Amino acid sequence: MKRWVLTICVLLLAGCASARRTSESPSVQPQIEAPAAPQGPKRFTLTADAYWRLELPNGRFDASGLIHDNGALLVVSDEDPTLYRIHPGDGNVARLEKTEIFTPAQLRPYLPEKHGRFDFEGLARDDRGRIYVCEEADRWILRWDPATKIVERLPIDWSSVRQYFSADRNSSFEGIAIGGGRLWVANERDRARIIEVDLETLKVVSDFAVSPSTFGFFLHYSDLAWHDDKLFILLRHDRLILQIDPKSHRVEAEYNFEAIEEAPEHQYFKTYPTGAMEGLAIDKDYFWLVTDNNGQARRQDPRDTRPTLFRCPRPR
Repeated sequence: MKRWVLTICVLLLAGCASARRTSESPSVQPQIEAPAAPQGPKRFTLTADAYWRLELPNGRFDASGLIHDNGALLVVSDEDPTLYRIHPGDGNVARLEKTEIFTPAQLRPYLPEKHGRFDFEGLARDDRGRIYVCEEADRWILRWDPATKIVERLPIDWSSVRQYFSADRNSSFEGIAIGGGRLWVANERDRARIIEVDLETLKVVSDFAVSPSTFGFFLHYSDLAWHDDKLFILLRHDRLILQIDPKSHRVEAEYNFEAIEEAPEHQYFKTYPTGAMEGLAIDKDYFWLVTDNNGQARRQDPRDTRPTLFRCPRPR
């Protein structure tokens, strides 16, 4: 056999032995951990431990916003700008008492610029006891001061978020919250958006949209609330409350109230297949929800068109 052939055979044998030793040796490659999958929001199902039908002696009441104020609950109707105080009774009825907050006299300076009636939606309260409302038809933010009993319109420039605004004056600002030095306002639908305003400078500082983990129908932000440094968003069509981290805008928790709304004793007749909840308030122990049933009656009692206030223990 020629020398060059012997040389090639020796090299091949040496390579096979090296490969065999390598395959029998433990791997020395570094272990690379796969990135953790993003953790989804916590999910809870709400129950109601009490409820009240809101009774207005004269006429229809379409509840559209809810807040705590000095130990009481205040509610507003989108048909009447003046706020009402809720007085729950021993049974399942709550009496509504008219307040001196956002009275016609206090709102008179803004009448010359107003399109139609005042259409108040969400309510909010700051640490100084001042009460805020978002007005839908003209996209105004109004603030009532308990010290002066004067209403002022906040001069906020919406130009940076105007692309989200619908020409429909009934598809506009639907919820408002105050917290973390910010004013938060919900652009309800068509192009649903949460707008963040610096409360000191009254400048728009950010805007964002969030969806539930099981997104089904379409986004409709019905109200906002602030509690314990968290922002909460009411989604009437999905029958959910979303808990939001105000810095990252991440959905941390979802609270489902579908079983409450669909209970036979609480079901309302509906013109459209949409949810009825439109007011949200929160304290350390409870979520409070109120319906805007648009004058529709309950299925179990076609004579009863009163809205319903629900008290829901907060899951721990």
